[in-house]
Amino acid sequence: MSTFSIMATAKAVPDRVVTNDDLAQIMDTSDEWISRRTGIKRRHVVTDETNTSLATNVAKQLLAKTHVSPEAIDFIIVATMSGDQLMPSTAAAVQGQLKAGHALAFDISAACSGFSYGLDVMNALLATHPDSTGILIGSEALSKLIDWHDRTTAVLFGDGAGGLLVTNRSVDAQGQFLSGQLDTYGADGDSLTMGKIANRSPFTDGQAQSDLPLHMDGHRVFDFAIRRVPESIQNAVAQAGLKLSDVDFFILHQANQRIVKSVARKLKLPFDDRFPINIDEYGNTSAASEAILLAELVAAGKVKRGDILVMAGFGGGLTTGTVVIKY
Repeated sequence: MSTFSIMATAKAVPDRVVTNDDLAQIMDTSDEWISRRTGIKRRHVVTDETNTSLATNVAKQLLAKTHVSPEAIDFIIVATMSGDQLMPSTAAAVQGQLKAGHALAFDISAACSGFSYGLDVMNALLATHPDSTGILIGSEALSKLIDWHDRTTAVLFGDGAGGLLVTNRSVDAQGQFLSGQLDTYGADGDSLTMGKIANRSPFTDGQAQSDLPLHMDGHRVFDFAIRRVPESIQNAVAQAGLKLSDVDFFILHQANQRIVKSVARKLKLPFDDRFPINIDEYGNTSAASEAILLAELVAAGKVKRGDILVMAGFGGGLTTGTVVIKY
């Protein structure tokens, strides 16, 4: 259903910047080791900020840019796997802080595919609710859940939030949602896990231990990404009735620069400006990474009205999600 029009984009990142050299002071690593394997130079980590405050910051920017009142928002979706608490949802907290009392608000948990999943869900909501407006945000505070002694994961992740305000009001419609391809591979879910909560109720032996930090089998996840993400993109582009050559930008989840390069190669496309990268500045911000990158491209004037965008996420679940949008 072609009901999707992006009215504004925004991002927010924590003030504290942690460089690769900073990490080398607390673990056995180096700027050369991290940069060569991932493309990451810096990342932003929360100190006084929270997942909710980052997401709310983005939402307030979106309202200010579009002059839309909080009461006019119908839906708020936050894609995250690092909420400040299990309940209430981050989206509900954002709704409360915005005083957007008419908005239905809920979170989506699809790890690094969360923002793409959110785009598809938002489009489905708008398709059945004429003259509606929604806010979709990807927001993460992963630094709270990282084992800072594990260099295989600690060097990869950062915190931040990005989002967009969308509408299907005909007077404001300039873009289109062209297609979505969402897939889940649960049998491989143990290759990327986080936040295991033990059952310590009095009806068990009470010996179970929680395991909150993120764990990743890097080789399995890398192989998964370079095999499944190109498939997801090709399927979504075909569903939109387009060819890869019609796409102006492939905005991929910023997990690792090598993965983005490999996806371009699998698609038989050059790794050029159509595959933008900002992982050097932010690291892997999971559900926030596509949204942060899109906000930067729009702010820089690189993405223009009428451009065809492929937005593709992949990660925990395991999951892939690709949407094709006319901006």
